[in-house]
Amino acid sequence: MTSTYLPVLDLRGRLALVTGAGRGIGAAIAARLRAGGATVLATARTAPPAAGPDGGFVTADLTTSDGVDTVVSAVRERLGTPDVLVHTLGGSRSPAGGFAALTEEHWQDELALNLLPAVRLDRALLPAMREAGRGAVVHVSSIQRRLPLPDATLGYAAAKAALTTYSKGLARELAPRGVRVNVVSPGAVETEAATALADRIARSEGVGHDEAWDRILSSLGGIPLGRPTRPEEVAELVAFLVSDRAAAITGAEHTIDGGTVPTV
Repeated sequence: MTSTYLPVLDLRGRLALVTGAGRGIGAAIAARLRAGGATVLATARTAPPAAGPDGGFVTADLTTSDGVDTVVSAVRERLGTPDVLVHTLGGSRSPAGGFAALTEEHWQDELALNLLPAVRLDRALLPAMREAGRGAVVHVSSIQRRLPLPDATLGYAAAKAALTTYSKGLARELAPRGVRVNVVSPGAVETEAATALADRIARSEGVGHDEAWDRILSSLGGIPLGRPTRPEEVAELVAFLVSDRAAAITGAEHTIDGGTVPTV
């Protein structure tokens, strides 16, 4: 009987960029990749208090062309050709109230935050990875691309659906050149952004924070596991996907939601 060798989750020598890494899921992913041995350049609009002067963090607003240029320049200066790209940046600042509450500006903001930064950074950085014949890309989407919350995050859900579709096409194009592209779609996660969403709903509906949070979970159909996902659990999945243990996985969407999505 023959045994199959599975490499350990060793990221030593990998050069990685993680966006949206100022807090929440992005910060957890950056920390997990570093713990695995990777050299990580993290970026967000605001640097976290723990960000030191070691060159591992770049402050930039990726919803702007200047911000994208800043990050691209930092990647080329500090990493050269990256091995790993993790696009975590996302969120929603649109008001509750259904589709009629979303203005043209709200729709533009949702696309500018949840879709276009990944597209622009990929366009700038992936050609070098393709030429090198190696690399792993993860786009963090959301289960809301399948279970949108029409009251509060319809624009966000639509933008994440676009990101997921874009990722699938990118994966098919780049797989023959040795670059893998996958999607991770979390459900409810214990983050500051989730708390902010509950606060917006609470203010709009005139209810307490706990009731607003219960409404979010109920609108998604509940969580069979009985609790939200933790940022560190999402980070563990991402670390696996960019490692050699996932060498044959590309073009796939990986849901991490405690069983929320009811379909197969």
